[in-house]
Amino acid sequence: MKPAISVIFLTTLIGAGQGLFLAFYSADWFVLLGILRAPLNDYSGHAAALSVLLLALGLAASFFHLGHPERAWRAAAMWRSSWLSREVIALPAAMLLILGYAVLKISAMDSIVLLLGESIPISISMVVGFGAVLAICTLFVCTAMIYACLKFLRQWHSPLTVLNFLLMGCASGFTLASALASYSQDGRFAYFVGMAIFLTLAALIFRFATLLRNKGLRSPSSLQSAIGVHHPTIRQIAQGAMGGSFNTRAFIHNYGASIVRLARRGFLLLGFVIPLLLLQISNESSILICSLAFVLQYLGLLAERWYFFIEAEHPQNLYYQMIS
Repeated sequence: MKPAISVIFLTTLIGAGQGLFLAFYSADWFVLLGILRAPLNDYSGHAAALSVLLLALGLAASFFHLGHPERAWRAAAMWRSSWLSREVIALPAAMLLILGYAVLKISAMDSIVLLLGESIPISISMVVGFGAVLAICTLFVCTAMIYACLKFLRQWHSPLTVLNFLLMGCASGFTLASALASYSQDGRFAYFVGMAIFLTLAALIFRFATLLRNKGLRSPSSLQSAIGVHHPTIRQIAQGAMGGSFNTRAFIHNYGASIVRLARRGFLLLGFVIPLLLLQISNESSILICSLAFVLQYLGLLAERWYFFIEAEHPQNLYYQMIS
């Protein structure tokens, strides 16, 4: 498949934004439950605002993928059957709920609405944040299922696709949370960096498992089945057209095997291995190290998403192998 740059930025930006919100919201819950100490400087509201910004940037990037951006609202019309339509609904819903959480945390409007058990106060922001978590989980599934539901693209049609989107988004979000906690002296740095290491390692394991799975795939189709002629010695010398078409522009890339191998090795190093090493040596005052870990990880995830598209082999390419 030919990589779509706008979709690459969409999926990586919203993934980091979703993961960032989950990092701080989960930390707030652990404070309420007494597992973590209350932060010295609570930047949860500011982190949520940054999460909204990342989601908004991802949404803006998606418009460059549309032939008619003014008709973008129509994408939500097929929500009963289309994962894309569900994503179009889930993304703004998540943004509104996270924005509400940010406003409540930053302003003085937050107040206690109920007690959980006898001693755990639940504020309005925590209730709104729980709705945001549900929207985020829905968004992760919808975004990944746009690709995982395509049975004819066997490299994508796997539960590993959904798991990889979830783990990589959360890993980048927690890495960014580590950098913010180091900058703000939040006091919950150890939680953020520990989870960032765990999620990055888990993402590496399952992404590598996906690479092994896809390497062993064998196409059930052949040139004979593509054109409906079952002679054993068919050799294609032309496409049957004088030039390219939408099919050849949208589903066939022109990158050589060496570039593809370089991208694979690059995203494994930048997206997973190097951030793991940097996070291991970081501490609460390592602002530059944590920031570098996030920047390199995000660049690696851009390369990973580029490779994600390159790796997929559309079955129609059996017929469009040669352009006369």
